[in-house]
Amino acid sequence: MRRPDAPTVNEQILINVTPQETRVAVTEQGAVQELHVERDSSRGIVGNIYLGRVCRVLPGMQSAFVEIGLARAAFLHVADIWMARNGDGPVKPIEKILSEGQALLVQVVKDPIGSKGARLSTQVSIAGPLLVCRPRDPHIGISQRIEDVAERENLREKVHSLIPPGESGGFIVRTVAETATDAELQADIDYLVTLWKQIQLAASTAPPQALLYQDLSLAARVLRDLVTDTTERVIVDSRETFHRLKEFAEKYTPKALPVLEHYSGERPLFDLFAVEEEIEKALARRVDLKSGGYLIIDQTEALTTVDVNTGGFVSGRSFDDTIFKTNLEAAQSIARQLRLRNLGGIIIVDFIDMDTQEHRDAVLAEFRKTLSRDRTRVTVNGFSQLGLVEMTRKRTRESLAHVLCEPCPVCAGRGELKTAQTICYEILREILRAERQFGAREYRILASQVVIDMFLDEEANALTMLGDFIAKPISMQVETAYTQEQYDVILA
Repeated sequence: MRRPDAPTVNEQILINVTPQETRVAVTEQGAVQELHVERDSSRGIVGNIYLGRVCRVLPGMQSAFVEIGLARAAFLHVADIWMARNGDGPVKPIEKILSEGQALLVQVVKDPIGSKGARLSTQVSIAGPLLVCRPRDPHIGISQRIEDVAERENLREKVHSLIPPGESGGFIVRTVAETATDAELQADIDYLVTLWKQIQLAASTAPPQALLYQDLSLAARVLRDLVTDTTERVIVDSRETFHRLKEFAEKYTPKALPVLEHYSGERPLFDLFAVEEEIEKALARRVDLKSGGYLIIDQTEALTTVDVNTGGFVSGRSFDDTIFKTNLEAAQSIARQLRLRNLGGIIIVDFIDMDTQEHRDAVLAEFRKTLSRDRTRVTVNGFSQLGLVEMTRKRTRESLAHVLCEPCPVCAGRGELKTAQTICYEILREILRAERQFGAREYRILASQVVIDMFLDEEANALTMLGDFIAKPISMQVETAYTQEQYDVILA
């Protein structure tokens, strides 16, 4: 699998399979770099092809909503419609292309994330082991990771000569195809062309919102997308999945066969490689650095922020040296955390302020170097005038935290709770409001133990004063099922 000039990364891919869930961990030098989770109940839909139905066209946004059978209509922008551009001419307005009720063959390019529906494109891409077929684009592209100019041109000419006569579609040559033989490339082309014809045939008879093509399972996508020349082992802990992957590899990815292994040990695979521990760390807000510094990672709907702190690290030379070394280590750790947590969208990194331009350039260079191993497209804009590093990372699926976690029912995702004292004052105001509006005979407070305790101790005088003021009895009752912010005022 490894080329003689390939870098030594010591990459291993671990596949843990249960009846309900498949988890994949990619490790480099023994450290977990990526985590992928796929559940049967909520399998991702990126790559799926549907016969959609246009339900609404928005000329003002040059967009449309398309129903594909999900809870929310999916979003399609005019830039993602292949019929919108005629050669190099101007883009046609979306209202000239689509109409409500129209059937449209579309592919999902982004999973639904949060409150946003799926993102669609009519520019279909079907991935094979070596190539990506783009049946509506006649061009032949080459992976950017293949840097040799002569090799790129050779691959382009080779693929062009292997395309069957009469086929108008194009292909993108993947990095793994760099050393592929003509026979392997021809087999991939034939497979993808046949698959596209089958999708077109199904679309001609299928009802609206029908699923025409579903991407491979996570385990199979590992062999197609993640196994590279630097992969030393792919370890699977399910015998049934191992045999399925072996059959898939024999047919489509023969280069993955030598590294495919079945793990039959008694100790769980993810425990053996300390992956479970890494998953717990990847869900924490704080990430400790070996030097004693630490990161604080906050993920919001709009963007993700990463704050770097020196913590207890003190270098032996100078404070500037301490800051520089902490930032260098943080740059490596942040790049890993972005992959590990699958954080996407806008990301703002607040490195510790550095006085010298030389140090800033060195930290940025280290950051970019570590990010270069990321399979996902990343753009780093450098330090802003405020000393922040602004960057983007392509987001196509939910982050690890969004897959494994949900908002806290107590704080509703705020990460903070109103204090017991704040709740006490809210209750006092609610009783006063109720007295002015209804004038009940007496009032009963239902609240959590900590709030009632505060009324019995620190705020006992305030409750007594209110009772005297309204001249009504006020009683209290602990509700063990209530959270700290929950309460009720009962009128009698």
